[in-house]
Amino acid sequence: MQAAPHPATPPGPGAVIGHTVGKDVYRALGRKIDGLSARAPWSDTLRAILEELYSEEDARLVAAMPWGFSSLDRLEEITGFSRSELERLLRSLCPRGLVVDVWAGGKYRYAPSPMVIGIFEFTMMRTGGNLPYEKWAALFRDYLEEGPFAEAMFGDGKRVSIMRAIPHDGSIRPEEYVEVLDYEKAAAIVDATDRFAIGLCSCRHEHRHLGANGCGVPLDTCSTLGGRSVDYMVRNGLAREVSKQEMLENVERSRELGLVINADNVQRNVSFLCHCCGCCCNVLGGINRHGYANAVVTSNWIAGSDPDRCIGCGICSRQCPIAAIDRGDDPDPKYRQFGRPVVNEELCLGCGVCTVRCKPGAMKLTQREQRVLHPETTFERIILQCLERGTLQNQLFDDPTSLTQGFARALVGGFLRLPPVKRALMSDVLRSRFLGALKGAA
Repeated sequence: MQAAPHPATPPGPGAVIGHTVGKDVYRALGRKIDGLSARAPWSDTLRAILEELYSEEDARLVAAMPWGFSSLDRLEEITGFSRSELERLLRSLCPRGLVVDVWAGGKYRYAPSPMVIGIFEFTMMRTGGNLPYEKWAALFRDYLEEGPFAEAMFGDGKRVSIMRAIPHDGSIRPEEYVEVLDYEKAAAIVDATDRFAIGLCSCRHEHRHLGANGCGVPLDTCSTLGGRSVDYMVRNGLAREVSKQEMLENVERSRELGLVINADNVQRNVSFLCHCCGCCCNVLGGINRHGYANAVVTSNWIAGSDPDRCIGCGICSRQCPIAAIDRGDDPDPKYRQFGRPVVNEELCLGCGVCTVRCKPGAMKLTQREQRVLHPETTFERIILQCLERGTLQNQLFDDPTSLTQGFARALVGGFLRLPPVKRALMSDVLRSRFLGALKGAA
């Protein structure tokens, strides 16, 4: 479905939105969400989602909020809503996952949820009550499967995805295991964290309510890590707090089930682990159904088969959740039935799923020739995501009511969208200097 045209030329992601957002509050809300770290192109389906999840009053508030985290005092100043109105609306919006609230600097701060990871996941992770899951699932399926959404998220050679693959324990050749860094080990990530929560997998929950029950993987897998993230999820009823041991058991269960472990695409303070199957996961679907190999950032490892150990059983190809292992012709009789495994290096995530069921131990991960760069912190990831997706100006000048900031957003946004500028700032040469300057400013 193509994006529905607006009667007048709509402003871009940096448009000024005041307390009175005009006749179409949902179109204004759509512009706000599209201006966050994950793009959400406008369409009739997006309108239907917003009308289903937000009341007009909800939409008016979120459309008027800054793009970044703000205190109640600042929201009262910027949005025009009174303190009592804000408190009433936020008490409803946060448990529904439509606004994120975190405790920082001695007070709660609030920000609009992006489409992913945000509105979709938190909506489908809700439990309790008579909730219209089937309706939500159908709307999200239609929207996430629309071409414009996948193109906006992963097209045009984007490199900074929300998630990165993590190798399963035991999947890397023993002689190379000493080269694995802690942020590349699920167990080490868990061990370095103090609080944990597990909730419903939004993708599998969506597919179950669409009648796709084939994979049989349990729903209770979605893992949240770290104090602030766990506090938000548990406090708002989106997940249950668990022990470190239960989290480690969850990781091990995913290994046994042959699931891809996708982590928050950062090196420090990882906030989530996803346990993904190729049939349900919408991010892996960006690879399987839309052909965007960059939907998940690869690990620093890649699969390869030892011909001396391989028996040509074909299991590794069948286990790969993104069909990255083809079968090639080979005169050796052991390959007569299924052929010789051939790894597509452009697709392979380096997740190690193919190694789990390889009984002779022929399929293992080895280090990639060129190391993959993962953002160090969430701050870096969001800045780089926004730069790639043309919304960084909203993080820099986030007051939607300020005419001065509106002018700065338009000017800086236009400059940052110039292909040579974007390529330069994303390059290995300038990226660290650019991020360092923004950290200093922040």
